[in-house]
Amino acid sequence: MSDLAKRGIVFAVDCWRLIMDVKFNPLRFIPDPVMKTYFMLVLFIMWSGFFGMIAMYHLGFMGYDIATSIFVHMAILIPIAITNGVFIDAEKNGSKWITEWRNK
Repeated sequence: MSDLAKRGIVFAVDCWRLIMDVKFNPLRFIPDPVMKTYFMLVLFIMWSGFFGMIAMYHLGFMGYDIATSIFVHMAILIPIAITNGVFIDAEKNGSKWITEWRNK
């Protein structure tokens, strides 16, 4: 795999964690895990609705509604979350490949 692809993957993982992982984003300061989950869910629905409205009105996708937007976002985010889980597991188990990619 090329160095550019490796850097792109590490960049994507770091960006994901900055926004979506409550261990890294500003929600880490909330001590209650239930409240963290609640706020992440509210933000997820809010942004899905926002993108659905943009698609409906500005891009002209009639028939594309907020429920479809939530479904599309879930279809994108679930595989990303699984990939992120694999990366986290690799780091926890001391796999050297992710450390080597990050250090390059």
